Amino acid sequence: MPDAEIIAVGSEMLTPQKIDTNSLFLTGQLNALGVEVVRKTVVGDDRARLADTLRHAMAHAQVIVLSGGLGPTEDDVTRDAAALALGRELLFRQELYDAIEARFRRMNRRMAEVNRRQAFLLEGAEPLPNDRGTAPGQWIERDGFVVMLLPGPPHELKSMFARECLPRLERRLPHQAIRSIELRVAGMGESDLDQLIAPVYTKYQNPATTILAAASDIQIHLRARCRTAEEAEALVEEVARPIEELLGDRVYSRDGATLEAVAGRMLLARGETLCVAESITGGMVAQRITSVPGSSKYFLGGMLVYTDAMKERLLGVERALLVEHTAVSEPVAKAMAVGARARTGAAWAVSLTGYAGPDGGTEQNPAGTFYIGIAGPGILEARRLQYAADRARVRALATQAALDWLRRTLMRA
Repeated sequence: MPDAEIIAVGSEMLTPQKIDTNSLFLTGQLNALGVEVVRKTVVGDDRARLADTLRHAMAHAQVIVLSGGLGPTEDDVTRDAAALALGRELLFRQELYDAIEARFRRMNRRMAEVNRRQAFLLEGAEPLPNDRGTAPGQWIERDGFVVMLLPGPPHELKSMFARECLPRLERRLPHQAIRSIELRVAGMGESDLDQLIAPVYTKYQNPATTILAAASDIQIHLRARCRTAEEAEALVEEVARPIEELLGDRVYSRDGATLEAVAGRMLLARGETLCVAESITGGMVAQRITSVPGSSKYFLGGMLVYTDAMKERLLGVERALLVEHTAVSEPVAKAMAVGARARTGAAWAVSLTGYAGPDGGTEQNPAGTFYIGIAGPGILEARRLQYAADRARVRALATQAALDWLRRTLMRA
């Protein structure tokens, strides 16, 4: 089964100001054809370096896509580099020049002489018409592999790939299918998870398994490639099922849905509503909840209570409670949740209070400590968590922990 490599061309994409989004689109299109993308490379505007990168790709993949570097200026080097790597001449094509010139005329513009560079085609290549710009693409076949030279602007590349490349690939490639499952896991670390599930997934090369970890959130990507969709689906399920059995309720979705989306689905299914009261996270929980389309059906709102005075004024937390236990405590976390629920009328309330650091904290509750409170029908609970991490990570971990505890509470309520 053929593999693919994508080469994004342009020195601007080696800076923090520009992101290569074309490769994401191309990967999705190629995967839909059953082609696995095994490498993505970003190369600056250097002929020799780009030629070396293309030679390496041709030695390891059967489908190579280059995006960018087909413009009219001296730093547009993709045509030259491809000719160098393939050992082919660049030939001037009058019909391409005429088409480019005609496009300029339709825009009531005079074509600059430098645009002549875009009318050069590699020997033996097929031109790919560009209905969105001036740079034609190129389709090259040689010794069992194909090289595509596509323009860099995304609206040009997407149109050209759909119209010109996709039909050619469908005719050329053997029928195959890729199917995947993305298990998302909360409540455990990456090393513990891998130790638990490695005996399952290491028995297989197909499906391929990738484990990605963020702040208390782990993604397990299983990808199977087979002759038919049915075979791929059966194979990926064969690996997913025992992994899910080992992880139990730590798995919160198998379709890539986020924790906030899953919790929202549960609230919607129950016909219940939610509010939040946040101190340490400064609105991060509410932001994640409201990032889900349709969240207004179950999320009533939240209160940002960063000081003791605001906890008293907006939530009704008693002054005596704050003095006796401090704002970072189990009693105050519970009182915050009770107050938020009472003031909004929500079925469920989640509260967070803590020390994100690097300053603050006490001997009992050092920086990195936080409390989560949950109030709901017949339920009032709080829990303490502590992480040795920087401020941004503590806040992210607290947000994730709160959403996961809400999910688990809804499961048992």
